Amino acid sequence: MVFLNPVSNLVQQDGCPGMKHTARFSTDSLSRNYPEPEEIPASGARWVVVWDTGVAVTTGPAPTILLDRHPASSGCAVARSQYLGHLSGRPVYAAEISGAAPLPGGMVYSGVRELSGTVPDEELAIAGLAVQIIGFDRTTRFCGVCGEGMRQLRTERAKRCPACGHTEYPRLSPAIIVLVRNAGSVLMVQSRQAPAARYSLVAGFVEPGEDLVHAVHREVMEETGIRITNVRYAGSEPWPFPNSLMIAFVADYDGGGIVTDGTEVVSAGWFRRDNLPSVPPKLSIARSLIDWWVENGTRPDSC
Repeated sequence: MVFLNPVSNLVQQDGCPGMKHTARFSTDSLSRNYPEPEEIPASGARWVVVWDTGVAVTTGPAPTILLDRHPASSGCAVARSQYLGHLSGRPVYAAEISGAAPLPGGMVYSGVRELSGTVPDEELAIAGLAVQIIGFDRTTRFCGVCGEGMRQLRTERAKRCPACGHTEYPRLSPAIIVLVRNAGSVLMVQSRQAPAARYSLVAGFVEPGEDLVHAVHREVMEETGIRITNVRYAGSEPWPFPNSLMIAFVADYDGGGIVTDGTEVVSAGWFRRDNLPSVPPKLSIARSLIDWWVENGTRPDSC
């Protein structure tokens, strides 16, 4: 059990000067116009074809995930569809097809991560949302309270049971990630699930009844055995793998020696700028934090 000084729960909300992070999975380009259309328009709608945890993307010099026609018109057997929002005044829907169904002509399957750098960031974010919302629809067919079939609400992104009134919303799992500084070094960890030799920052899910800063202290202590101070907010990122919201922080070392938990983390250490290990790709907020530290992390006026 980790005991925390209540004073340490103060968090500065002004972010980190100089940190450049684009939340590439933030669907700011979509407007949620509720109530959603009563019927899917016969024309004018745009579609994202979802299969499992990926989407269909066109081939050619300008790949896109957005279709201007209903997938059924291309012979796809649509298992379910969900309204995502409006893009430039046009409604956008996600449609799930079965694994045995052929993709529309000129399209190939892609995982969402693999779309990075292939399609515009706007479409990358929409792809992540499409997979997430189709997953919500797939896993909430029946009421978790009484077992009755759930009904889609048109006035908000939710489902309601017609028998007992239970309302279900898409799951969102908050998680923290923290860059810990110690003079000219940064704390990095290698998780058991990470690719060989790749290190990242301490991260973990927020537990029920826990505030964000407590979660930061707890995760650092559990994974590495050290104490931290000066916890400061740095940014956030929707992370649809499958349904997280990553909240980023910067903190300073306050004592203790590194002792990994041996379960989630297999290795941890302090790294200088000139000896950084393999780090996450630029798609993630972890990489933005690391890049910020390399450029600005030791300035007196930094976060």
